[in-house]
Amino acid sequence: MFVLYEDNGNFRTGTVLVDNDASLQVEATTGKRLKIKKAQVLMRFQEPAPGSLLEQAREEAESLDTDFLWEVCGDEEFTFDEFAAEYHGDPPTTVQMAATLLSLHSAPIYFHRKGKGRFRKAPPEILQAALAGLEKKRQQAEAIERMRAELVSGRLPEELAGMVPQLLYRPDRNRPEVKALEAACVDSGQSAPRLLLACGAIESSHEYHYNRFLFEHFPDGSGFPAFEMPSSTDELPLAAVQTFSLDDATTTEIDDAFSVTPREGGGWRVGIHIAAPGLSFARGSTLDAIARDRLSTVYMPGNKLTMLPDEIVQHCTLLAGRECPAVSLYLDLSPALAVLGSESRIERIPVTANLRHHEVEPLFNDDFLHSQDERPEFPWQRELVLLWELATVLEAGRGKTAAAPEQTDYSFYVDWNIETADGPGHVTISSRRRGAPVDKLVSELMIHANATWGKQLDEAGIPGLYRVQFGGKVRMSTNAEPHEALGVDCYAWSSSPLRRYVDLVNQWQIIAAVQGTEPPFAPRSSDLMAALRDFELTYAAYGEFQRMMERYWCMRWLRQNECKEVTALVLRENVVRIDGMPLVIRVPSMPLQMPGAQVRLAIDDSDLIDLDVSARYLTTLSEPSERCATSLP
Repeated sequence: MFVLYEDNGNFRTGTVLVDNDASLQVEATTGKRLKIKKAQVLMRFQEPAPGSLLEQAREEAESLDTDFLWEVCGDEEFTFDEFAAEYHGDPPTTVQMAATLLSLHSAPIYFHRKGKGRFRKAPPEILQAALAGLEKKRQQAEAIERMRAELVSGRLPEELAGMVPQLLYRPDRNRPEVKALEAACVDSGQSAPRLLLACGAIESSHEYHYNRFLFEHFPDGSGFPAFEMPSSTDELPLAAVQTFSLDDATTTEIDDAFSVTPREGGGWRVGIHIAAPGLSFARGSTLDAIARDRLSTVYMPGNKLTMLPDEIVQHCTLLAGRECPAVSLYLDLSPALAVLGSESRIERIPVTANLRHHEVEPLFNDDFLHSQDERPEFPWQRELVLLWELATVLEAGRGKTAAAPEQTDYSFYVDWNIETADGPGHVTISSRRRGAPVDKLVSELMIHANATWGKQLDEAGIPGLYRVQFGGKVRMSTNAEPHEALGVDCYAWSSSPLRRYVDLVNQWQIIAAVQGTEPPFAPRSSDLMAALRDFELTYAAYGEFQRMMERYWCMRWLRQNECKEVTALVLRENVVRIDGMPLVIRVPSMPLQMPGAQVRLAIDDSDLIDLDVSARYLTTLSEPSERCATSLP
């Protein structure tokens, strides 16, 4: 005796060895002996042999028309053997019954299972819906195959043209376009970005990285919504000073300037003047909403996304030849440069000059300041020397007179009019030593202004946003707490209101403190805490993007200059920084070196999508000097 039984949704046959009341011992066609319940048995038969029944039944089932089976069966529940007898004639053969069972079981949209060997005809409306779904899946499968073939051949399917960002940065794996792209990636052996780059869906590797950032942080685009131009500030008093700014050549958001005026009886009055968008528009305005949404200017080589619209930046920036609204901090100095007192004012300032680093530094530098020879005259020389001497006094007052480790700043300039093999943009990287007299002058005066205004807010009981450092950890706070690294009791970012929302918020609060009006943000304001939290997260994300794009352009520089070998500084273990740029890479083949050693590397390959450089150690050029080892980051 042989049996046909169901095992985990599959039909199997075997020879009965022992027939018990509730179970059978069966020898399967594989030779394995097993125990099955009688409830699993669908059919007992004598012939054909169990090894050939299912094979013959499948051949027979292929001749059965599923649509016709559905047409001729009744609307009530039925068993497969009953239907086989009705369809084939009574009695049907073992093969015919098995073929009927396989046909009914393999067409679940036509016949609904109701139990062991029992079925019911699907209602017409349900069947039509199911068939429509099958047809849709069939067409979708054909579309996926067609799109896959086009992608593999280097063509972008029409369906994918309008959804490239979603495909790259947030793919929905249920969509047929994504399924086609994934299949094409498998067939081509390429990642999605490389495949779409080869198909022309993205212009360059730079566009891939830049658009990812926009997709994540500017989902509605990088443009600005409509806004009203701010009201005039001509009613503000005009300061009787001459001011000048000191900035990099590419700076357009000029938000700080200085003035030096002799005092009667000796000494000077030094002015630290900060551009005042907080006087041009108020909290709750459309421009406030724009700044609150962006929270900071986004910097990257060759481009930037300003926090405020260009029209507002131009309206508020401290441009030479204009009278600009400003929040000013005046320091009254003795002839020995001791700070005798300070005063904050809301006013307009005449901007006399915009000095640029590349123009000033060849004239105003360490050699000039420490030379014993007669020094040549140049514009603003006296003011610069006085401010530098004041900066030295302020630095000593913070307890920061020890020589800081030498660090280098890098500037990237991208000429988008030049096309390279890797896309538009020819990059130039320049470096300058941090800590030049111009740097100290600006940074010390800004530190003093931020610390002074932070203390002024705290004493007035007006909340602000403070930069706090304790135990080496830096964070934002609404409390006036110390910044240990700077050596100040409190430090409220206030000197870049055109670039950072935190500074704009603090400027509104400072204006209220100076004018004696109600501050826009009250103590324990939930909006102030939300702005702090959002700013920290956003500012960190913007900074990470800037560092990533600097890495990208370093690699572009290596490729455009066809660098096969480079020198590098060992930072730790197998980590080095390539000379002349802030590009840090790993060199697995490099033997153990002391930090600060100079090595020669071969550049084998670079990947502008994964931002990875493959380098090989060649030789050690020099061992580290004591000075170099102590200045490593």
